[in-house]
Amino acid sequence: MTDAVTLKPDFGRYGVWTFGVPKPEQAAEIEKLGYGALWIGGSPKGDLNYVEPLLEATDNLQVATGIINVWQADAGEVSEAYHRVEKAHPGRFLLGIGIGHPEHTEEYRKPYDVLVEYLDSLDAAHVPTSRRVIAALGPKVLKLAAARSAGAHPYLTTPQHTGQAHNLIGNTVFLAPEHKVVLSTDVEHAREIGRQAVDFYLNLSNYLNNWRRLGFTEDDIAKPGSDRLIDAVVAHGTAADVAARLNQHLDAGADHVAIQVLGGWDELLPTLTELAGPLGLT
Repeated sequence: MTDAVTLKPDFGRYGVWTFGVPKPEQAAEIEKLGYGALWIGGSPKGDLNYVEPLLEATDNLQVATGIINVWQADAGEVSEAYHRVEKAHPGRFLLGIGIGHPEHTEEYRKPYDVLVEYLDSLDAAHVPTSRRVIAALGPKVLKLAAARSAGAHPYLTTPQHTGQAHNLIGNTVFLAPEHKVVLSTDVEHAREIGRQAVDFYLNLSNYLNNWRRLGFTEDDIAKPGSDRLIDAVVAHGTAADVAARLNQHLDAGADHVAIQVLGGWDELLPTLTELAGPLGLT
């Protein structure tokens, strides 16, 4: 299924990825700072009831899920919710879906097959390819994202991965990687915060395999994660240092970078405010 209109969403160069749902007033501040999109992460619910308050509090900010877990959220419920949001706020919501973590489901089926069946259900419910993206790391799912959605939303990757993904899927497909940041020049402190965030993923095969493909060694990806790994997936330093690292994704072919601020909700807006200037936002 391919839409007659262009598949590539316009999210601006930078957006914000949050683990959980921010308050509507936070979304309004994020929009004022010039960020183009708000990605709701942490396997948000399929009813999408958290989306409308964010859209109502803003004028042009895009809201996306990063991502709806296809093991957990019924495709029928998600499709109905998508159409509800789209009717109220046309063109401002992007449905991000993904296979999540197969280790955390008791049902054993090939994750790729589950994802394909879910996309079939979305097609049947007329959820357009132009308003959905897929969490993709490896080549097979990246190709699926290019074929059956607006593009890919890779998580916990590097600019090197972004370049490889761009070369694989091409210029016409939306590519929006997530990247974590800690605004601190205390390297050990920043790495400690980064390790706390990355620790969970050091048990998950899809991330481990992706890092191996990028050239990280078994020592790098063994807990608690080497300095080399943490520095690669968590940008830290001054606002200028962090902005330079995030810009590497754009240079490698990304259309949009979703920034995840580590350190808790209290760090969200102060960090985004400091980054707005070096990132060239208004």
